[in-house]
Formats: sequence, C-alpha cells, structure tokens
Amino acid sequence: MPSSPTDPVSVHRGMWRLHANFILKFRPTVFRVLLGPSPGTSLALSVIQEDLEALIAEFQLLDAKKTQVVESACPPPPPRLNASLCAHPEKDELILFGGEYFNGRKTYLYNDLFFYNIKKNSWVKSDVPNPPPRRCAHQAVVVPQGGGQMWVFGGEFASPDGEQFYHYKDLWVLHLNTHTWEQIKAPGAPSGRSGHRMVLSKRQLLVFGGFHESTRDYIYYNDIYAFNLDTFTWSRLTPSGTGPSPRSACQMTPTLDGTGVVIYGGYSKSRAKKDVDKGTIHSDMFLLKREAKDEQGNTHPWSRVSPSGVKPPPRSGFSMGLAPAGRALLFGGVCDEEDEETLEGDFFNDLYLYDITKNRWFPGQLKGGKSEKKRRRRGKKGMEEAGQTDGSPEESAEESQQPKEIIKEIVAEDGTVMTIKEVVPAAQTAGEESEEEEEEEEEEEGAAAAPLVEPCPRSNAMATVKHGKLYLYGGMFEVGDRQFTLNDFYCLDLHKLEQWEVLVEMDPKTQEWLDESESEDEGDEEEAKAGEDEEDDDEESSEEESDEEEEGEHPAVKPGETLADYQSRTEAYWQGLARSNMGSNAKDKKVQKVGLAMAKVFFEDQA
Repeated sequence: MPSSPTDPVSVHRGMWRLHANFILKFRPTVFRVLLGPSPGTSLALSVIQEDLEALIAEFQLLDAKKTQVVESACPPPPPRLNASLCAHPEKDELILFGGEYFNGRKTYLYNDLFFYNIKKNSWVKSDVPNPPPRRCAHQAVVVPQGGGQMWVFGGEFASPDGEQFYHYKDLWVLHLNTHTWEQIKAPGAPSGRSGHRMVLSKRQLLVFGGFHESTRDYIYYNDIYAFNLDTFTWSRLTPSGTGPSPRSACQMTPTLDGTGVVIYGGYSKSRAKKDVDKGTIHSDMFLLKREAKDEQGNTHPWSRVSPSGVKPPPRSGFSMGLAPAGRALLFGGVCDEEDEETLEGDFFNDLYLYDITKNRWFPGQLKGGKSEKKRRRRGKKGMEEAGQTDGSPEESAEESQQPKEIIKEIVAEDGTVMTIKEVVPAAQTAGEESEEEEEEEEEEEGAAAAPLVEPCPRSNAMATVKHGKLYLYGGMFEVGDRQFTLNDFYCLDLHKLEQWEVLVEMDPKTQEWLDESESEDEGDEEEAKAGEDEEDDDEESSEEESDEEEEGEHPAVKPGETLADYQSRTEAYWQGLARSNMGSNAKDKKVQKVGLAMAKVFFEDQA
C-alpha cells in the first residue's frame, strides 16, 4: 500500500504491495494499461477506469486468433509475482501461469503458460488457443485424472491507478495431455474474487476466502465452496462452529487423509475511520474436517487449532506448499508497520514447516551436518594451538555460534543500488580461524565455509513441491520507495535441508524502475518518434496495405494515417464491436468511449 496520499495528477510513490494479493497503486485518473505475454509485445491503451470489462473482452478476441498449439524453447519467464506455479502430476515438470509485473508506471498482466523441465533445467513456452483472460492472484490446482489437469479459478485484472479491479469468477481446466484450455460453466460458483485459496480434497476442489474490491468499497470473504470433479457441480458448505474471520492470502493445507483442510493466517482490512483503512495480519489456525452429519445436517464443523512449537512471526504475502510427510511449508513474506501516512515493511526469507499430524510448527533451518561440527572443533583447536584463546571455552563456543551478517549490493540497470542482507550462521565462517589444519581438512573446510546461498527476502513468490524438493520462483521486495520484481529461481531438498540450489540467478538488468518524470520524458520521445515513423510510412506501397488487411479481421491502418483519421474512418466498425462486447443495455456515450479506446489499441499495436 502506498505510504502517503497523492494528488490526482502525480505519483508520490510507485511502491505497492499485495499483502493478501490486494493491490493499491496511486496513478492519474487517465492511465496507460499494458497487457501482453511480455513487455515487448504489449498493447497500450489510454482508457477510463469503468471500461475494464470491455477491454478484457477485446483482449480475448485477440487471443482467439490463435488456432493451434505452438511450443517453443525459451529463456526463463520475465519477472512476475502472484502467478501460479504447480507441479505436473505425471511428469517431471513445473507449470507457471499468469501473474503480473509493475515497473513504477506500467502494469503488465499475463496469461502466458510455461513448462519447466526439471531434469533438463529448461523452459518451454506453450501458446495454447483460447486461454483464460490475463490475470493475477488466482489459484491453480493439478489433479492426475485424464492424463493430468490443471484447474484455475478466479483472480483479478487490475488497473494501474489502483482504483478499479475486475475480479473473475470463472473456472478453467488445462488438459495437460492435449494442451487445450476448457472453460467449465457450472451454476452456484463462488462470487468473483482474488486472494482466495483452493486445494484438492479427495475428489473436490475446495475454495476458501478471498476479497473483492470495487471503486466504492471492498469485502473480504470467509465462505467455503466445493467443486465436485465427478459431477462438475458447485456447492456451498455450511460448516458449524466458529470458523476463521473473513480474510485472503491465508495458508490452506489438506489433511493427510483428504477429509479436511487446515487454515492459517491471512490478511484483511477494515474501515478504522472515514477514508482510513486499517490492515490486519492474522496468525490464528483452524481445522475444517468432514464428519458424520450433526443435528443440523452439517458435515464440516470448524474447530480452532492451537499448535505447539516455534511459530512463524506474523506476516503476509508468504509463499506456501505441501512438503513430504504431511507438512505444510511457509516461506518469506512481509510484516508491515503502517499508519495513516506511512508504510514500512520487513521482508523475510525464512522457512517454517507445520506438521499436521503432530500439530507443531518448527523452523526449516538449513543443516551443516558433520562437517559443520568438525569445523567448529577445528576452529577452536586452532585458536588454542596459536595461544589466541582469550576467554573460557564456553565463551569461545558462544562467540563462535553468533551469526554473521553478509551484505550484498546489486546495481540495477537504472543505477539503483539494492542492498540485500543475509544472516549466515557462524559455522559457515569458522573455518577462517583454522589455517594450520592438514591439507585434506582444509579442502573440506573451504567448501563448507563458502557463504550460504539463499533467496533474498521477498513476498508473493511462487512456490511448489515436486519429489520432495521446494521450487521457488520470483516475487518482489522493496528498496526504499522502489519495488523490484524478481525472476530468480531456487530449489531446496526438503529431506536434507542442506542448502538452496540456484537454478536462475537474479539478473540486475531486469530490476527496472521508472519514475513518473521518466515516463513523461519517454512519452514525449515516443510521440516524436511516432511522428517520424508516420512520415516515413507515407512512402510505403499499397501492396503492404493489402497485406495488412489480410492479416486480421479489424480494419487495417493505412500508411501515414494518424490516430484521429483512423478512428474517424473506422468509427462504425469499432462502435459495433464495442456494442457487441458491452451488450444492448450499455449507454451510447460509454460505448463510444470504449469503441475509440479499442480503435486506439489496434492502431498502436500496428504502429
């Protein structure tokens, strides 16, 4: 959330946060939306806030032009957060879908689909016809039936000014054996929402919580729905007992026997006073378990859970997954301190696991093994032999176990210096104190004393588990007033918990942040360049014009034609298309605005 209010024509802060996948970005009333599979192929559009639904329909028309599946090897996906990352139920693959990216003045929303081959450490982009509309903060669940399926529900389309959101309530299934999307239309579905949670429980998809934001108000949910994978029907559950309060972005984990789910944490906000909202980070836990019918006919009672062990500090925006042996895992997140004027957050990169059968939390600390203990002894012995032991053995041991802080500085492409602090256990640096060991021990110690590699603190990263290994992709963190979206990729063996493996390093060139002043300057340059391009286009032949007309169904842009001329010439076509998207009840004035906006989308895409 922004740290300070802003006037209607300037941006005080580009920073934004999805505590619970809830977005607030301050931008001018007239804004620029960029959507597409990547920033380089985005469609640009100036549009009034109320036209989002019509725009989504137009972008679906563009997606509908795809007629066949096209798979191509590619580099890792561009930076993003609030996408979905799932493990293929039958292959050694991970599936990444959707998400968003914000660079300080533009928001990119995605509906692209990537497959990561674990054995080959390679990515493939799959362009599948008729995909779900672009979205973020949705939920995706894989099931093994029918050669493997990935089910997607809900999510949101957000305007960069943070004043309007379109929340989806659609349900889609990706058939993994044929790479085809199918929309499942069934009555009784949950209302449109994002930040909800969805898990597989027996032969049902269970959906809990989430939120819905409009220009006037917002609402958080604590309802729970079940979608039957055999009958393709929705039903709303009515559990007895006292359950979780309304919230989004919680942790939802199925029990080992598949008869229930555990809900932990989450985020919500409420109206503290007029025009002032207060956020709440939840840290309570509940169990919903199927049982025999009670007197009221309910089969899913709520019960509050009080786990033991070392609990995670309060946070939101954490990543989650299901670890081996029925353990739920929680990684990273952010804890914010906010008041009416400021917002500051502490980002995490720690790992916690919850043992469902033992009802116990414990930290996922990386192990040093025998070599770590040997290093400690060697370090102490080396000091004693050199006569450098100033204190008691207890004091020396205590000092050697004190963690040390390693500071890394990464320079982004725009010159911003990002400082990342990592706390490294002393056992990893103790080898520096023993220089008189045998050659064999020195080699062992040198390898173990290398700085621990781990993901930097972040929130809203994508996580999943496959073959007992945790895979973590992207997310975001902040440096002062700047937000940086990541595309680094890590793997951690949850059986060993020894060290993170870097699959894709963080690339400083992707850490882009554009201030509003930069936006205006670049906009002037783009307009000047566009003018030059239009003059050059005057010399183009009529053959190219006929080729363009054959490329698509929309009226082609003539060489040298200005936007105003194009909109005037094709007004009837775009007004008709807008009317068909918006329905017969839409007001003429609004249809006219949307028609002009659609014409501009196509014009700028062809420029």
